[in-house]
Amino acid sequence: MRLAIAFVLAVVLTLAGCATRREQDQLQKVLDSYAATLRWGDFEAAYAFVDPKQRKAHPLTDLDRARYRQVRVSDYDVQSTVPQGEHEVRQVVRISLINHNTQSERSIIDAQVWRYDEQAGQWWLESGLPDITR
Repeated sequence: MRLAIAFVLAVVLTLAGCATRREQDQLQKVLDSYAATLRWGDFEAAYAFVDPKQRKAHPLTDLDRARYRQVRVSDYDVQSTVPQGEHEVRQVVRISLINHNTQSERSIIDAQVWRYDEQAGQWWLESGLPDITR
């Protein structure tokens, strides 16, 4: 009887680990894809990674779009990625930007919050696009 209980427990834990591993794999793909999108300077496409609730509450303005068009991303350096509970990850990234008009380069720190939406089966960026006005 103990062996049967141990076996069932092992199967349940293995299946739970598979779901977690799937989420981790998906997170890594999403983080890599988001980084590549920003490196290419496609802030409009990067906006699709933002949680739909955030997009609805804080839509991009024409001024935001103009500001993003004014810069080019020259470096995207992940400083840290730390899980914050079961379905949340915080990532800190140093983003170097070159202003098209002045050709001056500066760096900003982007503190990202990523959340896994179990219903959608998707990781969403809750913190929004980087604030390049700082």
